[in-house]
Amino acid sequence: MDMNAYLSMFIDESQDHLQALNENLLKLEGDPTDLSFVQVIFRSAHTLKGMSATMGFEDMASLTHEMENVLDLVRNSKLSMDAFIFDVLFKGLDALENMVGDITNGGQGKADVSNIVASLKSIVDGSYLSRAETAAASAVAVPPANAAIDEFQLSVLKQSMDSGLKALRIDVSLVESCVLKAARAYMVFNLLEERGEVIKSIPSVTELEQEKFDRSFTVIFVTQQDGEELAEAISNISEVAVAQAELLDAATLEQLARPEPAAQPARSASTAAQSAVVSATESTKANPTARSEGGRQAAPPAASRTIRVDIERLDALMNLFSELLIDRVRLEQLSGEIGRVELTETVEHLSRISADLQNIVLKLRMVPVDSVFNRFPRMIRDIAKSLDKKVELVIAGADTELDRTVIDEIGDPLVHLLRNSLDHGLETTQGRLEAGKPETGTIWLRAYHSGNHVFIEVEEDGRGINTEKVRAKAVENGVLSQEEASKLTPDEINNLIFAPGFSTADQISDLSGRGVGLDVVRTKIFSLGGNVSVESKLGSGSKFSIQLPLTLSIITAMLVRLGSEKYAVPLTSVVETGILKREAILSVHGNRMMSYRNAVIPIVSLSKVLETSDFREEDEEESEYIVIRKGDKWAAVIVDDFIGQSEIVLKSMGAYLGSTPAVSGATILGDGQVALIIDPNALFK
Repeated sequence: MDMNAYLSMFIDESQDHLQALNENLLKLEGDPTDLSFVQVIFRSAHTLKGMSATMGFEDMASLTHEMENVLDLVRNSKLSMDAFIFDVLFKGLDALENMVGDITNGGQGKADVSNIVASLKSIVDGSYLSRAETAAASAVAVPPANAAIDEFQLSVLKQSMDSGLKALRIDVSLVESCVLKAARAYMVFNLLEERGEVIKSIPSVTELEQEKFDRSFTVIFVTQQDGEELAEAISNISEVAVAQAELLDAATLEQLARPEPAAQPARSASTAAQSAVVSATESTKANPTARSEGGRQAAPPAASRTIRVDIERLDALMNLFSELLIDRVRLEQLSGEIGRVELTETVEHLSRISADLQNIVLKLRMVPVDSVFNRFPRMIRDIAKSLDKKVELVIAGADTELDRTVIDEIGDPLVHLLRNSLDHGLETTQGRLEAGKPETGTIWLRAYHSGNHVFIEVEEDGRGINTEKVRAKAVENGVLSQEEASKLTPDEINNLIFAPGFSTADQISDLSGRGVGLDVVRTKIFSLGGNVSVESKLGSGSKFSIQLPLTLSIITAMLVRLGSEKYAVPLTSVVETGILKREAILSVHGNRMMSYRNAVIPIVSLSKVLETSDFREEDEEESEYIVIRKGDKWAAVIVDDFIGQSEIVLKSMGAYLGSTPAVSGATILGDGQVALIIDPNALFK
């Protein structure tokens, strides 16, 4: 598999996670006791680790894992944040940003992070506390005197002053004990970026990011704000000892302007702020012929061929198109009634155009799960190798499409389920041989449509869930009492593994034992409006089934009538239609059944399920039926009459009617009537 196909996606998602890590770490620094920030930071770090390992960037994965170890102690209240921990974590984020920058420019994301890793490990084992405390803030270092500006910078400053802006010289000094000077410089630049424009920094941004300065630096800055306010804001940044702002006038600028042979090129504030952190690829950018390790020509930057659109805009587009679809159907009806050739031709052309538009609108939101599934073979291979297990991953239904909002969120739960299957589910090679199984275990990853839902299954032929061990662990963890546990069925016991913090792992590893597992899966699936369950047989294996809704989508449905009301049944669940004579109805143990293709399937009365009052199928000598299917289950649904097939837009009924039995939504038909959409999966219950 060519992982380069997913490189652009990895870069985009990594940058998002790093941005979130920086923002939330800064928030945590403002309130170190708020563990909600720690939970968010931990999730981002955990996801970034998994993505990096999947793509084969081991340096990123190992560094993130060490950061995750520290965060895990903090979120479990076993470690309190202090300045040293914040500094090391910020330095780790800097290194990760450098690695992502290197990957973006065709590198392998490698970096020497041994010092950071050593610091992180010293935090985990507590040895960093034994280091001698250095003095807090001592005498303020003298700011650099060389604050010369070139002619271009002088011109920019004069134009800014002419337009009413203030030109400031800001001298910043850090405390003597500051460990991560580059990180603090970045925080200063980040603050200034929001309030004006940096014209020059002394030392240069390159020297700042490489920490080639003592404890002080100077910034020439233009802004609308008052210098004292800026100096106070900078002073509030952690480990900034003193910040002084001096208002520059024309005479002072002339004194600063003198030739500078090795002047640093002028940079915008955004460039300066970024350079204070991401610098590992600076030389590569400057030198296009730079080679990567082993003398190979570095690959060109991975150009992104995608743009990100706010999902609310896609929702608005979908709603507008649904109105257009309703009008199109109405126009088709009117043209048939009027019978004018010109009108008919125009409406037919409109139908073709809107059909093409419909395909585009659908494709904007619907994405094949292949984009998620194809990340897993490499991950399974690496984990199996580390666990010394032989495994085959079988993927089916990768072309099944899901709403983009769902596809973006489903990756993490699937990573957890696959790791769980490989780590907990499958036996070792020796264990499988002793159990009389093939030495190579199998994990199936399937996706398929059923009604208004997509089902994703993760199944393995491993040892299965030990219900007694789960029961005992649940009682031990206080999930339920001994009396409650004794009343549970095997399936109910198996589903206890989704309880928060529940783990039966005998030892802690980077795969299991953190309490970040199946409870995260369930929470995420529930937030998407779906459900997750597990079936297991001891000694034979387990199957996790995720049910996800198809939201905000246009589908083809079979319209049926039930008395005076119209209903829509998604065509993806319909196998065929037919007519059933009363004498052909069978009774099996009191349940109504019918013969169908050398089998006997149950009969479901839609009028009884929906409790309709104006249709009684008992009065009918012949009844129309629809055969529906869910996986390997079949059923016949009795209706009043068939109307025909039609394209409909799924509309949520909101919280007020959201719990209506067997109904998953509604749609507006061409004649303006509202038709409820039947959920075939609910009929099987």
